[in-house]
Amino acid sequence: MARAAWLYYVGGLNQEAAARRLGVTRARVNKLLSDARDSGMVSITINSANVGLLPVEEAIRERYGLDVCICTPALTLDAGGDRDDALLAPFAFRAVGAAAAAHLRRHLAETEEAVVGTGWGRTLEQMTLQMAGVSAPRAKFISLMGSLTARSAYNPFDVVHALARTTGAEGYFLPVPFIADSLEARDVLLSQQSVQTALQLARSTTVAYISIGELREASLLRTQGMISASELAELRAAGAVGDTNGLFFDQDGKAVDHPLNRRTLALGLDGLKQTYTVALVAGRTKLQAARAFLASGVARALIIDGDTALELVK
Repeated sequence: MARAAWLYYVGGLNQEAAARRLGVTRARVNKLLSDARDSGMVSITINSANVGLLPVEEAIRERYGLDVCICTPALTLDAGGDRDDALLAPFAFRAVGAAAAAHLRRHLAETEEAVVGTGWGRTLEQMTLQMAGVSAPRAKFISLMGSLTARSAYNPFDVVHALARTTGAEGYFLPVPFIADSLEARDVLLSQQSVQTALQLARSTTVAYISIGELREASLLRTQGMISASELAELRAAGAVGDTNGLFFDQDGKAVDHPLNRRTLALGLDGLKQTYTVALVAGRTKLQAARAFLASGVARALIIDGDTALELVK
């Protein structure tokens, strides 16, 4: 895989020439190149100077008082319905993940002893795949929330592990579940010294990357079984429109009064407001949640896909 990638991307050979050099078929080289990108062995950076949405970025930045707003190029499918949103979603995750990785690479280059907080989700997963070739042995990565019960590429534990392994940095975790079974269980977990030490590190981050989620049946929270259909209905009734790190907020970006918020084990909205929080928004289905979270003033920076950004400025 590495040889095919080197011959094609660095050596400048086309797939047919690379196949002859490796003694394999062209189809095999095509598959190796695809696997190299999907695994994160190869990350591709495109100079966005001529493809960005600068007026849109500036309008969003000013509207929400952000330091930085980064929009990826828009695909702008015409219909704008659920079908188009489903088609755009995978591209949005990859695009925002790549832009977030570029932002993180710059931060690691500028901050030798960076402490990077991370959330969870498909956008964070894509960010981890775009960090090939980055070395930051003095950096630290820390999950800002408890972990899921099952391993997955977007589990907070696995996000931190992937980033630490790729960069040679140290990885730290909140050694607790995503949501405690009860308020009493949460209190017991939080009283542990190891948990307090991890939370102290989480509060000292130099930058934090979190994704914004929407509250609907197709959301990751529901498809992964982390909340039930009845809990989803209760959250909506309480005024919740989105979540980040398992913290559910209303249209003003304020935490809603619901038992799940009181049982979640994560750095809270107040804690996120004290650090340099970068909100990641991928997909037009997250428009309402994005607008609400930005209204809270927690985020200092926003990385968003172009199609959602165009809707947001309306």
